[in-house]
Amino acid sequence: MLVIESWVISNDSPVPVSSEMVLEVLRSRIDSGQLETWLTSSSGRSLAFVTNTERAMVMLLEEEGDPGEHAVDPGAQGSSDGFVLSNGQDDEYSDEDTVPVHEAFRLVKQIVGTGSWPTDARWVADR
Repeated sequence: MLVIESWVISNDSPVPVSSEMVLEVLRSRIDSGQLETWLTSSSGRSLAFVTNTERAMVMLLEEEGDPGEHAVDPGAQGSSDGFVLSNGQDDEYSDEDTVPVHEAFRLVKQIVGTGSWPTDARWVADR
């Protein structure tokens, strides 16, 4: 029997969020100034989404302490700032290590729905 893991918004609500609803939740959080969102799965994995509203860092971690893997945009030039974390820290990332926000939304929706990156996604393991 195949069991799909469920995901919740960390520190927000114990109610699972579906792949159909996750983008609405992310957009609402961004609109309220919350640019960092962590989702936790029923299997203990974590999914991070941090945005400056134009680009986003998307990271998938297997367990606490795992360096994880993150989406990349090979060949992107420069860097972007304005990735404000919940503790107020304002980060800057290489554009190669982030993706356009519309692509980040697609990645998060797929991971929440299936547990895996889309087959055409570009990502690197940081392990």
